[in-house]
Amino acid sequence: MLCLAGAAVVVPVAAHGQSPSGPVGEAPASAEPAASPADIVVTAQKRAQSLSTVPMSVTALTGEQLAARGINDVQDLAKVTPGLNFVQSGSGVPVYSLRGVGFYDTAVGARPTVSVYVDEAPLPFSVMTTGAAFDLERVEVLKGPQGTLFGQNATGGAINYIAAKPRDELGAGVTASFARFNTLDAQGYVTGPLAPGLNARLAVRGVRGDGWQQSYTRNDSLGRQRMLQGRFLLDWQASDRLRLSLNLNGFIDDGDTQAGQLLTVIPLFAPFAATIPLVTNYPRSPETPRAADWNADTPFRKDNSFYQAVLRGDYELTDDITLVSLNSYSRMRMHQRIDLDGTSLSNGDQTVRGRISSFSTEERLTGNFGPATVILGLNYAYDRTREDAFWSMPYSTQNSYFTPLTNDVAAAPYGYQDFNTYAAFGNVDYDIGRLVTLHAGARYTKADLRYEGCSRPGNQHSADASTRLFNGVLAMVGRPLIPPIPLNGCSALDNNLAYAEHIGGTFNEDSLSWRVGVDVKPAERVLLYANASRGYKAGSVPVLSGTSVDQYLPVKQESVLALEAGFKASLFGRLVDVTGAAFNYDYSDKQLQGRINTLAGALLALVNVPKSRIRGFEGQVTVYPTSGLSLTAAATYLDSKVTSDFINYTIIGTRKNFIGNDFPYTPKWQVNLDGNYRFPVSDRLDATLGANYSYRTSTNAGFGNEPLLYMKDYGVLDLRAGFGSSDGRWQVSAFGRNVTNSYYWTNVAKLFDVVRRLAGQPATYGIQMNWRL
Repeated sequence: MLCLAGAAVVVPVAAHGQSPSGPVGEAPASAEPAASPADIVVTAQKRAQSLSTVPMSVTALTGEQLAARGINDVQDLAKVTPGLNFVQSGSGVPVYSLRGVGFYDTAVGARPTVSVYVDEAPLPFSVMTTGAAFDLERVEVLKGPQGTLFGQNATGGAINYIAAKPRDELGAGVTASFARFNTLDAQGYVTGPLAPGLNARLAVRGVRGDGWQQSYTRNDSLGRQRMLQGRFLLDWQASDRLRLSLNLNGFIDDGDTQAGQLLTVIPLFAPFAATIPLVTNYPRSPETPRAADWNADTPFRKDNSFYQAVLRGDYELTDDITLVSLNSYSRMRMHQRIDLDGTSLSNGDQTVRGRISSFSTEERLTGNFGPATVILGLNYAYDRTREDAFWSMPYSTQNSYFTPLTNDVAAAPYGYQDFNTYAAFGNVDYDIGRLVTLHAGARYTKADLRYEGCSRPGNQHSADASTRLFNGVLAMVGRPLIPPIPLNGCSALDNNLAYAEHIGGTFNEDSLSWRVGVDVKPAERVLLYANASRGYKAGSVPVLSGTSVDQYLPVKQESVLALEAGFKASLFGRLVDVTGAAFNYDYSDKQLQGRINTLAGALLALVNVPKSRIRGFEGQVTVYPTSGLSLTAAATYLDSKVTSDFINYTIIGTRKNFIGNDFPYTPKWQVNLDGNYRFPVSDRLDATLGANYSYRTSTNAGFGNEPLLYMKDYGVLDLRAGFGSSDGRWQVSAFGRNVTNSYYWTNVAKLFDVVRRLAGQPATYGIQMNWRL
């Protein structure tokens, strides 16, 4: 299946001309292995190809390159992937976007626009991706709509982690580091044959660290790490034509959630601001990375676990036709508590309980017929999410106006979703002679959603308060009053101002994704390509605390029409690798967490932006001035804009037309610089020096250009240096991340009456040791 959209290929390299080796611990320990774009073999089109011949944008890094740069999750990939952005939602749900294509929602069951896979098996929800970057052979980041290959919900792109594979000879390795905040990160693997044709690999990783956040009002810390991961793989060559593989993996995360930094207070009810002095007079957070505040003696921690089983079979029907069966099942349980307000007051916190299960199966045929390579396949997925939250509402204990009325106000929103997705797809790559290749692919998808959701009172006081609130409004407009709301009942009214006992239903859609393109090879190691594609993201249902049925309605699917032209070239005897591309994305019905007008004012809901677009370009240059030295510079420029009338509300409830606004969380410029130098210091020792710098211009965390949501520009500098044996048996290195202690934030948002930031991590430094058998 062909994926054409994308731009520059961003591949940090160490020494020109060397081929990449295995994952952490298997490579020469004296340096990370080198990998030129021409050398790396990827499966971005679900078949093995040299990266330099793939007519699309792929950021590809080996396992050693990831380890050397301290890349342990999707968030860290942004340091080496121009166009990739990470947002910490504040509720424990990460949000990823590629080239400005993203979907910001805090629900556990939110369907992302950047799909994540492990060995092509899907992790359909972003909360599942915590342990994906572990014991890897490589990672591939595909930019642009990937609907024909990876299905719906990949309008931004796809990230495919390739696990390190079992080997037919005994091997073992250990990688361990100790860093600031007493953080110990240790992982190891053992691999080898169990029987003729049957190879296995077992890998484990444990992370333990102290809190990196500091309270600025008392002696307390938050942000400890407690992570345990494991993966077991079996590869069985059952016959000359049949190969089976099993991947069992999972993680347990008992670390802390992150607290916010209080920026300002916007009282929910301005006339009564004087009655809540504990909130309005609370000291604002210092503008330093570690500063934060949260409720004392409250366990803001995670109790999350995940496991996945993937079974794959490859059967060669003939010498030219292969049948692939890929089946996966994953399950995740979440239970975590988050401080929402950035203060030590009982002004708002959230407990999230989530249960997610996912089953998917794909059967596809790949055939080579002379100049044509054809892929045909069927796909089915069943995803089930159950989310129950408990919100402690503001002013529950510390002011005279609300306490007599409500006495510990709380809400318990919930959302249940069942997704059934059916798809059929096909693709053909056709060579016209040696110079020109044509590409075409399509996928038909039918997505059926059954959902239920509402917000229940968190206690009897809240039920009574909601009843009084609704009946007060109904009395003013002369409508019949509602009976007392029970604890398990909805706190919502429908459009007829009648009590809504149940909110839910079905929401079914279908779509046809497609992709066409052409690439030309005018000279050796030169590739020119152009393509057009359309991708879709399925409709979505929010999970929130609301008062109106309209807040819980699903939003329809969005689509992206992408046009792109690019090139890849290796010049001057492979002393310079250069890539570049220009692209234009036309967005229809972009999904957004906005606001709608309700009885209680402008409140959260999912909405569609009718028309918008993203234009931009990417480029990268890698040079090899001398043996062992590589220098890479890459940049992405994005010009995003709402192109039709879109009337909605800012975070302070101001109604505006957002036509002409830039997209939230979309900096215009992203720049990545990387350098690595490996050189011998003796017959038995090699040394390495490396640096990585990533820079992003300013952006905003919401439409309307509200100053409160401003996110400043920032740069992060990482350094590394080490030495090890020339035969690759061992290595010792020192590293520093964010060595300038740059103060930046990954999100800023208004929750209840407070506006708070989530800061990026401060300077971290440590030492790392690698050893292999």
